[in-house]
Amino acid sequence: MEAAMTKRDFKLFNLCCPVCAGKIQKNLNKLDGVTSAVIDFSSQKLTVELAGGGPEDVAAKIAVIAKRYESAIEVAEIFPAVPGEKTLYLANLPGAEHAEKIEARVKSLEGVSAVSVDYAAQKMRIEAVDRVKLPFLLRQASDIVKEIDPNIEISFSERHGADESRVDWKRRLSSAGLCVGAALFFAGMYFKFDAALSLGVFVTAYLLVGGSVVLRSLKNIAKGQLFDENFLMSVATFGAFAIGEYAEGVAVMLFYQVGEAFQRMAVNRSRKSISALMDIRPDFANLKCGAELRRVSPEEVGVGEHIVVKPGEKVPLDGVVIEGRSALDTSALTGESAPRDIEPGGSVMSGSINKSGLLTIKVAKEFGESTVSKILDLVQNAGSKKAPVENFITKFARYYTPAVVFVAIALAVIPPLFLPGANHSEWIRRALVFLVVSCPCALVISIPLGFFGGIGGASRCGILVKGSNYLEALSKVDAVVFDKTGTLTKGVFSVTKIVPVGMSEDKLLFYAAHAESESNHPIAVSIRKAYGRRPQAERISEYEEVAGYGVKVRIGGDVVLAGNEKLLYGAGVSHEKAFEPGTVVYLAVNGVFAGYVVISDELKPDSARAVKDLKKIGVAKTVMLTGDSRAVGERVGGELGIDEVYAELLPQQKVERLEEIDKDNAKGKVVFVGDGINDAPVLARSDIGVAMGGVGSDAAIEAADIVLMTDEPSKIVDAIRIAKKTRTIVWQNIIFSLGVKGVILVLGAIGMASMWEAVFGDVGVTLIAVLNSMRAMRAN
Repeated sequence: MEAAMTKRDFKLFNLCCPVCAGKIQKNLNKLDGVTSAVIDFSSQKLTVELAGGGPEDVAAKIAVIAKRYESAIEVAEIFPAVPGEKTLYLANLPGAEHAEKIEARVKSLEGVSAVSVDYAAQKMRIEAVDRVKLPFLLRQASDIVKEIDPNIEISFSERHGADESRVDWKRRLSSAGLCVGAALFFAGMYFKFDAALSLGVFVTAYLLVGGSVVLRSLKNIAKGQLFDENFLMSVATFGAFAIGEYAEGVAVMLFYQVGEAFQRMAVNRSRKSISALMDIRPDFANLKCGAELRRVSPEEVGVGEHIVVKPGEKVPLDGVVIEGRSALDTSALTGESAPRDIEPGGSVMSGSINKSGLLTIKVAKEFGESTVSKILDLVQNAGSKKAPVENFITKFARYYTPAVVFVAIALAVIPPLFLPGANHSEWIRRALVFLVVSCPCALVISIPLGFFGGIGGASRCGILVKGSNYLEALSKVDAVVFDKTGTLTKGVFSVTKIVPVGMSEDKLLFYAAHAESESNHPIAVSIRKAYGRRPQAERISEYEEVAGYGVKVRIGGDVVLAGNEKLLYGAGVSHEKAFEPGTVVYLAVNGVFAGYVVISDELKPDSARAVKDLKKIGVAKTVMLTGDSRAVGERVGGELGIDEVYAELLPQQKVERLEEIDKDNAKGKVVFVGDGINDAPVLARSDIGVAMGGVGSDAAIEAADIVLMTDEPSKIVDAIRIAKKTRTIVWQNIIFSLGVKGVILVLGAIGMASMWEAVFGDVGVTLIAVLNSMRAMRAN
């Protein structure tokens, strides 16, 4: 029997080196029990899959491996939300005795099944007997903590401020050394000193500017790590000193360090900019406690409680408005700029911004189940699904640096042996150029950032992409396959015609409404709405759903069939065929044809534009699959300009038809777009499954690779445009980075490029590539 797989997520705080990230990932994949380890450099997140739970000390082993490559890294596990359990982080918890008091008091609360306060980790974990009561218990626990020590800061996410400030202090010290070293370097360049003093000035400048780089390279050599950036820069600059190029040795290290500082700044800013795009998490909720309002964390609010949202505030939880009118800005969720008017009885989504009036909302979902929580979780996990080009660059980086280093050694050793009159110092200088330009940082940093930016930019347009692999695949789409109902049409049905045979219209509608009383399908809902009364449940028995055909049910003493033509054919009921522009529900009573009801659906306003724009951006073929009649399918397809229409399909036949389309479309990718209802098999079978109307639809978010948060088919055009733009930016970075490095390598080999150009080929190219990647965040 195969061991169960466990997935665990970790945050790697202070991860700055992309090459190091690749090495950490490679070493983690060698650990016993680890079946997969993936680091998303852009979000500093590590996802590990373990066989049978993996080793008990896996977190400690991850920390050891990570610190081997970057000593400032802090590893924190991201615990999945477990219903009925929650961790509170207690910053400034002063002592173990306070931890014991808090634990004892919280444990005595009614409804708490377990509680543990970890003083060393400064956190408290609470388990509730009833998950519904957890928010109330969290509120009581917070009160207890504040009562015991008001200085304790409570949060629901782990903070690493102390570690970051320590790293920040180190960087300030390094910056000061860099400034003094730079001053000495310029003094040595512009003032005439004797040889000994000049050497002393340049050596001192070098130690101040590059001492940390040399120290890191020595530590890494002790750990058996060659070919990293620190080692290469140290060897290159030592080589410059060895051949008497003191100024060039210091200059290369100085500009390398300055470039690294700008590179770190650019990466951090791009990370923050992308995070800001997705900053939809509410910070607090105004909980209504009698006549008072209390500001609490959204996690502390339970289902059924009332919250107040003031103008300008974010809606913290999903719910229903019970008092007040306002306009909501949902642009962060759906990408729609027009405010949505809301009044009592209307549903609101967490993450929306209240623009005008005061709203009182009855909470419908706890925070962990809310719209904003699901969106954040989906986007934050997107980095673990890498695009093929990302995986290629990771592998390429492993071989590129060693290959260039060996060529550099050959360049320094071979020509002086075979070329008469060759100058050893000159060939060593050429080899040093190779060493400086041999780091693949420009590619390893900019490509993940490009995809991360594309995913972030898409999320601002109401398009949630579950991974960069799907974003890259979307840029190669050749065929788009649509479901009809709820995707191209509104899915809001109404009865437009009743044609009875041998009975009155009212009697036929009576049978139809009772036959469809158990179904939530839009067609069934429209029939019951037309009937206008509640079906009499006591008269209904022997209900049987015939998948893909309709229903068979006993109503009173009559056996009724309601469904499509195939249902009547299967039962041997002779009937007249209806040629109507809409969905036809045929009825038979006691084996005799009783008539039919016609239900019509409306096209969405932007469906025709979506199909037209898809062709404009290069999609070769559009297809529609529907279970509806051929007449309805062809009418809708004709109105929208769809290339191929396949009608009267059962769910399994839709999958089969999609497979045929996929075979005919061997070169490009096939996208299936549905509304997330009953589409799971087709969504799973397509190259890219796109579910529409993701807001509030858990099924859509689970089933699809890409979720469109609104009901607009035109969003698929926006998604493809963003994917194509992101792919263009990624390939611009690849071609630019490799092109510049290639030119400098050639020029260096023939003696026409110095180490100054080589530094530009390393950090300069990286900086430009990172800045270019940030363009992916802009949707247009």
